[in-house]
Amino acid sequence: MSKISKFFKGGGSAASKGRGGPSPQEALARLRETEEMLSKKQEYLETRIERELAVARQHGTKNKRAALQALKRKKRYEKQLNQIDGTLSTIEFQREALENSHTNTEVLKNMGYAAQAMKKVHENMDLNKIDDLMQDITEQQDVAQEISDAISNRATFGDEFDEDELMAELEELEQEELNKGMRDVRLPSVPSTSLPSRPGKMPACHFTFLMIKPCWKRAEDEDEMKKLAAWAS
Repeated sequence: MSKISKFFKGGGSAASKGRGGPSPQEALARLRETEEMLSKKQEYLETRIERELAVARQHGTKNKRAALQALKRKKRYEKQLNQIDGTLSTIEFQREALENSHTNTEVLKNMGYAAQAMKKVHENMDLNKIDDLMQDITEQQDVAQEISDAISNRATFGDEFDEDELMAELEELEQEELNKGMRDVRLPSVPSTSLPSRPGKMPACHFTFLMIKPCWKRAEDEDEMKKLAAWAS
């Protein structure tokens, strides 16, 4: 069994003494008080060391006995100061370990509360029912998609015909209209008078289908004008 398991299960030497042991907060307060007391002791010893050094300097070789006694006291104070430094380091380590243990305990306690809450939430849930519910939701989504696709498609209502047949019929209609237009066109009559003898007098015209009648009309007019001029002379 690990040390952590022993600590939380009450298997440690300090934890096995029963419920009368100090709480983590009380132990931390005691450790801080001890640290403060030892810090004050350090300051006192440092002051005494400085004082004994001053005494040793004052006597020097004039009073070797007194100077040596002062140096011996300084050594004892320095030894005590070193011991206090070590004790403070141990207490500081113990305090940090206790703080971390207390923090871990609170974290585990809160995690336990959360696990119990999750268990309470999930106790009324059946995984099989959840699977069936998700399957039903998926099926209904598929049905809804099919309905949307059916609604969005263009309705033909039986109006499906062969486009090639329709195009052939349209071409026949266009050809009939074109033939009808050709039958309605009237060609100009042949003029009764002779054409001018000189080709240069022939009026310029373009023998197009639409302009053929106006050109012949102008030729007839010019011929009549020539006959009138000849009669008048």
